[in-house]
Amino acid sequence: MTILHKGWTLIMHMKKIGLAIAFAATLVPAISLGTTTAHANSTNTIVSTSNMTDTSYIRKSATGWTYNLGGTASSMTFGKKTHYLKNYPNTTWHATKKRYIIKKNGVKYLYYYVTNGRKTASGWIWHGYLQKKNYAHTTTTSTSTTGNGTYASIYSQAKALLGKPYVYGGNGPSSFDCSGFTKYVYSKAIGQTLPRTAQQQYNAYTHVSAKNAQPGDLIFFGTSTGNITHCGIYLGNNKMIDAQLRGVVTEATNVSWWHTVGYARPATLS
Repeated sequence: MTILHKGWTLIMHMKKIGLAIAFAATLVPAISLGTTTAHANSTNTIVSTSNMTDTSYIRKSATGWTYNLGGTASSMTFGKKTHYLKNYPNTTWHATKKRYIIKKNGVKYLYYYVTNGRKTASGWIWHGYLQKKNYAHTTTTSTSTTGNGTYASIYSQAKALLGKPYVYGGNGPSSFDCSGFTKYVYSKAIGQTLPRTAQQQYNAYTHVSAKNAQPGDLIFFGTSTGNITHCGIYLGNNKMIDAQLRGVVTEATNVSWWHTVGYARPATLS
């Protein structure tokens, strides 16, 4: 009886071990699946949204878009693309809100809500596409001789060139680039010799504020005072004559694609 009892006890013990092993085996797939899904993110989620001090930015990359963001905090959606930075080379963007988002890939991103100066373009954009606008110190001291003449002479000469084609490096009279145009007009109209490039023209003469700008002054565009990329002849009332990709034209200065850096006065005009 003792031998039979021990044998029966051993058999029952082995069955318990087998059942325990089988049960553990059923848990392994479930545990692995839980680990995998814990790191997955099936939706874009909003971590936080807050107001921020109005901060001025310019584009750092031309490849970015602004978006309309929709959905809820736990299931945020990227809506329609609204504005392509490539089309806004000189625009100042004002950031007034910031939002931290965890995308489906599990990575945390910072987005700004931005609006252009004229409030005609806005949307959410990844902060890495922007850089803070640099308000470099500017001098108001003239380093070149200021000329004299009449605005009528400047305007008449500039107007006569409307429609001339744009050519990079063009000095006239058949084609112009932006600074070649301003240099040619001032030379022909009042005998004033301007430096050749837009940056040199900006650096050379007394700067005036937008409030004090007068017809015949030069108006400059770019990302900062140290990076002037375009110039024209200011006509007053937010208008200018300039040589741009469409040729010599009269156009508005207060539009989203132009970022005005400042004005300079090469001549005292009557």
